[in-house]
Amino acid sequence: MAAASANSRRVAWVMLAVMVVFAWAYIAVLAMAIGLGATFGSLGPGMAVLDRFSAWAGLDAVAFPLLASSPWLSRLVAACTASAADWTGETVVLHVTMWLAMGIAMMLPTATPMLRTYAEIADTAAEKGRTVVSPVVLALGYLTIWSTFAVFATGLEWALNYLGALSTTGAIATSGLSIAVLAGAGIYQFTDQKAACLIKCSNPFPFLFANWTERAGGVFRLGLREGLHCLACCWALMLVMFAVGTMNIVWIAILTVVMTVEKLLGARWFSRAIGVVLLVWAAAAIAGLSLDGL
Repeated sequence: MAAASANSRRVAWVMLAVMVVFAWAYIAVLAMAIGLGATFGSLGPGMAVLDRFSAWAGLDAVAFPLLASSPWLSRLVAACTASAADWTGETVVLHVTMWLAMGIAMMLPTATPMLRTYAEIADTAAEKGRTVVSPVVLALGYLTIWSTFAVFATGLEWALNYLGALSTTGAIATSGLSIAVLAGAGIYQFTDQKAACLIKCSNPFPFLFANWTERAGGVFRLGLREGLHCLACCWALMLVMFAVGTMNIVWIAILTVVMTVEKLLGARWFSRAIGVVLLVWAAAAIAGLSLDGL
């Protein structure tokens, strides 16, 4: 029984890893589509480095013309950069899947403490001959919460675009709003709510052990509840994407690392350090400094 459980768990880890890889690939394709013609810098701070890389590697002369000649990518570019007034059902689906891919790419790695703890408890249960539900079911419950967030983020993106506060490439068009997002996210890092949710995310053992179940439906609900803990912990950092550009893959990677380390450490000082960085960034923006030249 234990050996079978171990094999099942290995398959589950591979499946979850494949989900993350495909999510990153999808995000990369979208960013590449919007950045056709070496305009990655328009996607937000830090992305200009990809313009320099594409010029150095000769992608402008080879890869980009090939991508631009693709009818599918041309349609994708049009959908990605459509103004709010021109959004169609297809556009909505595209943006929802974009945010969902971001949820998988960014938040599934941060769920490492939850998945690792569940696997450890499952090992003990399997050794006692108990039925064990695959951690994939737990992950699906967790990602359901981030799927809901994807719908909310798409609605917010459309509203900001409609009001002229967000460009068609996903970058905030007004410095005041960008500063407000950065400052708000920075302040949230110091709140008791953030601290309480971080404890639950970084040390999920008490919750998972107290609510352990051998039913798939029960495990899925555990994933939902853990997803809510994670959402309450990370929603402000996720909204930072509106300040740096929703298709800014450089900052998607940075925030993924930051949130994963934050949960692995579970240390209040690290959360506050993130808050300090965001507040300093907001203050620098007020002073007229920016990262747009990166």
